[in-house]
Amino acid sequence: MRLLKKLLLLLPLTVFCQSGHAVLDIQITQGMEEALPIAIVPFGWSQAANLPPLRPTDIITSDLRRSGRFNPMAFEDLPQQPHTAAEINFQDWRLLGMENLVIGNLYLTASGDYEIEFRLYDVYRETQVAGYRLSSSGDQLRRNAHRISDIIYEKLTGVRGAFSTRIAYITVDKPAPDKTVHSLEIADADGHNPRVLLQSPEPLLSPAWSPDGSRIAYVSFEGRNSAIYIQEVLTGQRREVQSSPGINSAPAFSPDGSRLAMTLSKDGNPEIYILHIATGLLQRVTSNNAIDTEPNWSSDGSRIIFTSDRSGGPQIYEVDVRGGNPQRITFEGNYNARPRYSPNGNSIAMVHGASGNYRIAVLDRDSGYLNILTRASLDESPSYAPNGHMIIYATSGMHGSELAAVSDDGRVRQRLALTKGEVREPAWGPFPAE
Repeated sequence: MRLLKKLLLLLPLTVFCQSGHAVLDIQITQGMEEALPIAIVPFGWSQAANLPPLRPTDIITSDLRRSGRFNPMAFEDLPQQPHTAAEINFQDWRLLGMENLVIGNLYLTASGDYEIEFRLYDVYRETQVAGYRLSSSGDQLRRNAHRISDIIYEKLTGVRGAFSTRIAYITVDKPAPDKTVHSLEIADADGHNPRVLLQSPEPLLSPAWSPDGSRIAYVSFEGRNSAIYIQEVLTGQRREVQSSPGINSAPAFSPDGSRLAMTLSKDGNPEIYILHIATGLLQRVTSNNAIDTEPNWSSDGSRIIFTSDRSGGPQIYEVDVRGGNPQRITFEGNYNARPRYSPNGNSIAMVHGASGNYRIAVLDRDSGYLNILTRASLDESPSYAPNGHMIIYATSGMHGSELAAVSDDGRVRQRLALTKGEVREPAWGPFPAE
């Protein structure tokens, strides 16, 4: 299916580093029944005569709600709006069943920058769980609100939050019947602050983040043949790193960022290779008459999983990066492709095909249990959040291909759609540098 399509895809191109494309609209389609109740009080604002540039509580509330693990109280139902610990009447919140409470303040400083302070309280124990004061420029206020969401999420779930991360994706728009525009874009994990990194009339495929989030590797068909590029996210500067005759596809950065696994057919049929970025040295990993493609690295950099049809249909195999005999690891169903290790390596997300439907599934490495997470008929391109608790993927929607996300246990679901055009090939970026 999609595997063969990509391998058979055989101009001016514009490099951007600008904002302004359509924002992804995120809708929660399913949350957890036992979502944790929490109250987030609108933060106090030091300049009462003027409106704040944004309301951090709107962003924090949205982050926690769309995680599916929290049930924030509606602002209009808040029994009081305290901004300091002394103003809190914990009894009021207990009567309403609130387990946790967030209060805070936003200050405009003499320099024209901002400070955000917040406190997270356990309502029943009447104790402070967390409290921080963050300095921020105006254009970093949204990012710092996401950081607060991350802190709250981690304190209450024990799992690092991923609200401050970014996603990369490909959009396809037809502004005219005879014109198609392919764009490589990045955005915050909530769909805001989209930036176009690249536009082309030819296909763009397979964006992949470097471990530090500073670079993205991708496939471009400019020049009428596939080639692999690495582009700097901040500056837009890019360079071609592989354009051998035939297929050049599916780049994936190693955990240390020094190598790219990829699929090349320069020696005949598609095989898995490793490119040492600094030297250009190529290391061949597989050698088989079948199609080997879609490599992905284990978190310790010692192993690679990939898709191969060497058993007669697409299945997932694992091999040591030094080479050797690949071991088949999927046996349920006649189609398993696009594998992605979870950050802790305990699970593998993939596209699982059965009865004409292609859905996102997760394989537990210890038990061998394959959990099918999604329900549509054409889901593809899974990518884990860096905390391993959500998977973003492409699916069919009202405007063609759109994005969706599902929790690793299938209990939380989201849809991420553009108002026009299609969006596909998502890749969830790493945690930001501290």
